[in-house]
Amino acid sequence: MRLLRLEVDGEFSLTDFVGGDTIPPYAILSHTWGLDGEEVTFKDLVDGTGHDKTGYKKIRFCGDQARHDDLQYFWVDTCCIDKSKPAELQEAINSMFRWYHNATRCYVYLSDVLTAEQKEDDWLTKFAWKSAFQTSRWFTRGWTLQELLAPVSVEFFSYEGKRLGDKISLQQQICEITGVPRSALQGAHLSQFSDKARFSWIQCRQTKVEEDKAYSLLGIFDVEMPLRYGEGSASAFKRLEKEIDKLNKCLQDFHLTDPSYDKKRIEDTKGGLLKDSYCWILNNPEFQRWRNDQQSQLLWIKGNPGKGKTMLLCGIVNELEESIARTALLSYFFCQATDSRINNATAVLRGLMYLLFIQQPSLVSYIRKKHDHTGKTLFEDTNAWVALSEIFTNILKDPSLNSTYLIVDALDECVKDLPKLLNFIIHSSVSFRVKWIVSSRNWPYIEERLKNAGQNLSLELNAESVSTAVKFFIQHKVLQLAERKSYNDRTREAVLSHLYLHANDTFLWVALVCQNLEETPLRNTLAKLNTYPPGLNSFYERMMQQIRNLDDADDADLCKRILALIAIVYQPITLKELTSLTEMLEDMTDDLESLREVISLCGSFLTIRQDIIYFVHQSAKDFLFTKASNEIYPSGIEKAHYIAFSRSLQVMIDLQDVNDFIRKKYLYWLEALSLCKSMSDGVVSMAKLEALLQSRQDLAALLDLVHDARRFIMYFKQAIEQSPLQAYTSTLIFSPACSLIRKLFEKEEPKWIATKPAVGDNWNACLQTLEGHSNSVLSVAFSPDSTRLASASGDYTVKIWDASSGECLQTLKGHSDWVQSVAFSPDSTWLASASSDYTVKIWDASSGECLQTLSIAKTLFNISIDTSGLYLHTEIGTIAIDISTTSTPSIKDAQSSQRKGWGLSSDGIWITYDSENLVWLPSEYRPSCSAVSGNTIGIGVGSGRVWICNFNVNNPYHSLEGYV
Repeated sequence: MRLLRLEVDGEFSLTDFVGGDTIPPYAILSHTWGLDGEEVTFKDLVDGTGHDKTGYKKIRFCGDQARHDDLQYFWVDTCCIDKSKPAELQEAINSMFRWYHNATRCYVYLSDVLTAEQKEDDWLTKFAWKSAFQTSRWFTRGWTLQELLAPVSVEFFSYEGKRLGDKISLQQQICEITGVPRSALQGAHLSQFSDKARFSWIQCRQTKVEEDKAYSLLGIFDVEMPLRYGEGSASAFKRLEKEIDKLNKCLQDFHLTDPSYDKKRIEDTKGGLLKDSYCWILNNPEFQRWRNDQQSQLLWIKGNPGKGKTMLLCGIVNELEESIARTALLSYFFCQATDSRINNATAVLRGLMYLLFIQQPSLVSYIRKKHDHTGKTLFEDTNAWVALSEIFTNILKDPSLNSTYLIVDALDECVKDLPKLLNFIIHSSVSFRVKWIVSSRNWPYIEERLKNAGQNLSLELNAESVSTAVKFFIQHKVLQLAERKSYNDRTREAVLSHLYLHANDTFLWVALVCQNLEETPLRNTLAKLNTYPPGLNSFYERMMQQIRNLDDADDADLCKRILALIAIVYQPITLKELTSLTEMLEDMTDDLESLREVISLCGSFLTIRQDIIYFVHQSAKDFLFTKASNEIYPSGIEKAHYIAFSRSLQVMIDLQDVNDFIRKKYLYWLEALSLCKSMSDGVVSMAKLEALLQSRQDLAALLDLVHDARRFIMYFKQAIEQSPLQAYTSTLIFSPACSLIRKLFEKEEPKWIATKPAVGDNWNACLQTLEGHSNSVLSVAFSPDSTRLASASGDYTVKIWDASSGECLQTLKGHSDWVQSVAFSPDSTWLASASSDYTVKIWDASSGECLQTLSIAKTLFNISIDTSGLYLHTEIGTIAIDISTTSTPSIKDAQSSQRKGWGLSSDGIWITYDSENLVWLPSEYRPSCSAVSGNTIGIGVGSGRVWICNFNVNNPYHSLEGYV
C-alpha cells in the first residue's frame, strides 16, 4: 500500500509500505472523478507536477483534514496507485474495500454541494445544502458504494471543506437516497444481507467503464477475481456471480454450527442471562490484566460443576461485543459433550473460524483454494484436524487480521482430541496477536497443560464474588417464582432463606430447585423446601429416589430406560425418535403431550427444547454413569447399546414411509437433489438402502422397488444433474418399459411427445455411463478397494470417479499427449498413468498432486502395479518405482500371466471368464480400454463414454451347463 505522508512544512510525499510493514493510522478520501486531465496522478507526484490541476484542491483538503485529526498519513486513489502497471491496479482494486475499511477516517468531498454565507437567522439558507446533498453526483457513482459502507467513520464535506455530518447523523437522508438499510450504515456485516439485496444497491449507479460496475462490488461480496477490461459488463457480472457462488458453497460446506445461535439457545435454556450474576468478573484483577496487558494472552477460568462458568463466558462475550465494536474480531464456541456436533476439537476450530469469516469474509480465501480442489471432505475426513489447524494458524498469522479475541467454554466437554485442542490454544496464544479465554472444570489434565501457559482464574478462590453473584441469581429466580406462583411474603422469604443457606455458591443447584418448586403446588411449597439437600450429587440422588418411589412401578422402569437411552445416544434425539427407540413408548408417536409428561417424570435430569431431549447439565449425565450405572443398566451398558442399535436398524428398514416416499415422491426428490447439487449423494443413499434391505427376505417387494429406483437414478444421474426437469422427461421416455418407477409416475410423462422411442422391457447390465472426457477413453482401472475408477483419455487427462455415485472426484492434468493406460496402487492411495508423451506420471489419488514423472523411451499401452507397490509391470518390462526420486527407471524382463475370473479378450471382441470367451460384443460396445473389479467390468469406448457391466454370478459355467 502506498500512502501520502504529511511533512512538517505542510507538504506531503509518497511512502510505500510492503510485505510485513505495519500500516500506520491513515485517512482516506472519497470523491467523484473529474475529467482525466483534471486529476493529479501518481506520475504527477513523482515528477513534482500537477499543482495547477483542479484535483489538487481535493488532495490538499484531505491532507489538511488529516492533520486536523492528528493523522500523519492519508490516501487518495488518483495519485496513490500507479495505474500504468496492470498488476498494481489489479491488486489495488481487489484490496480497495479493505483499505477503506481499515482507514481511521474517510472524508467524502462533495464538489457539487456548496454552503453559502449564512446569517444566524436565515433559516432558508441554513439548510439549502441539504437539497444539493440529496442530488449529489457522489450517490450515483458505482465505486462510492463501497466507500460508503466499508469505513467505520465516514464524514461528508462541502465544496468549501465545511463538515456537513457523518453517515450516522445523516443516515436518514442516506437511506432514502441510496436504499441501503440503516443497519448496513451502522456497521452490520454485509454477509448478513442477501446477494439479491447487495446487487440492488448498485442497480441505479453508473461507472465510467462498464466493467467497473461489477468490479466495484468485489469488496461488498468479499471475493477476488482477475480484471479483464474489454470483456463487457455482462461477462464481468457472470464471472462475479460465479465467484460468489463458489464462496457461498464453500461457507455452506464449512458451516457446522453457528456459535451465536448456540449461545442464544444456552441462555434461553438457563432462563436468560442475568448481568448481576456475571458483572463481578469485569472488575476482577486477573480479567483486567488479560484485557489490558498486551503480554497477557491466555486466561483460563476454572471451577466445579454448576458454578456458572458458561453464563460467565456468555456475559464476557456480550461485554466484549459492545466494547470492541468494529475495532477487533470476537469469536467464541460452547462445547457440549451431549451434542456430537459441538463436542470435538475439529468442531471448535470450525465454529471459531465460521464467526471470523462472518466478520471478515476475506479470510475465507484461506479455505477457498483447498475447498475448490477437494470439496467438503476437507472439513470432514480423517485429516480434517490437520488441515483446519494449519489453515487456522495461517489465518492468525495474517497481517491484515484485526486484534482477535477467542473464547472457548467447557474444554472438559470436548470429548475428542482435547490434547490437540489444548496444544493449539497454547501455541497460538504465545505466537500470534490473539487473546484467548477458556473455561473448564478443575481437571488435573487440563491443569497440567494450562497452569503455566497463561493466567488462571479460579472460581473457588473468588468464592466471595461468586457467592454474591449466586445471591443475585437467587433473588431473580425467587422473584419470578413469587410472581408466577403468587407467593405471600412468608413463603417468599422462606424460599429465599433456604436457597441462601444451601446453595453452596452453585447456580445449577439453585436452578434445579426452582425448577422443582415451579411444579410444586403452592400449598406444599414450605414442606418441600426441606427435602432438597445441598450439593449437586445429593440433589441428583434425591431425583433418583423420586423415580424409585413413583406409584406405578412401570413408570419407574420407563424413566430408567429413558435415562439409560439418552445417556448413550450419539447426539440428542427428538421426542418422536424416542418412541422409535423405546418399546414401551412406540404407541405414543403422535401424542407429544403425553411424551412430555413422561419426560417430566424423570425428575430434573432432562429438559426439552424444540421437542429435542437434552440433559439439563453434563454433571447430570456424569452422575448417572458414576453413581447410578448399575441401576439404569441392570444388564450392562453393552446390552443397552445393542437394543438401541437393533431398534434403529428396524426403524430404518421397516417403516412404511420408505415405501410411500419412493412411490409418491421419488421423482420430486431427484429434482430437489439436482437443485441442491447432491445427485451423487442420492446415488450413494439408494445403494445403502438397497444393501440394508437385501438381508430381509420378508421385504422382497420393497427390495424390488428400491432396486429399480437405484438403477433409475444411476442411469439418468447426469441428465438430471445438468437439467433438474429431465427427471420428468428423458427419464420417463428412455427408462425400460417395465421399470417400476416409470409406471408409478406415468402421469408425469410429457404429453407433447406424440411418438416415443422403442425401449427394452428391463434394465440392461450397464449400471452407469460416466461422461466428461472430450476425447476417446483409452484405459480404465478400478481401485483395489473398489471405491474409485480411473479413466485415461485422448484429451490428455486422467479422471478419477466415485464408483458408487459416478461423481468425478479429480481431473489430473499434466500430460502433453494421449494418456494410454492407467493403474492404481495396491492400497488405492496413488495411481500411475502412461502417455504418448513418453512419460509415466505417479499421482496422489486423493489430492490429485503429481508425485513423480518418469521419462520412458517409448509409449506404454498396458501398465499395472504389483502387489508390493514397488514395481510397474509394462509390455517392455518391469519398472522399479521410487516416489522419492525422478531418476531414469530401471527396466527388468517382462512377465505375463493368464487372467483369472472376468475379463476381456486381447482383441476386445469377447467378455471372458478365466480367459475363455463367453460373451461376444457388438462393435459399438468394444473397448479401447478396460478394467475389472470382481464381477464388474468397466469399458471405455471410442465415443468417449465409459460403460460398466455387472454380472450376478461368480462362475458362469454352472449357469450355462448344458448349453456350451
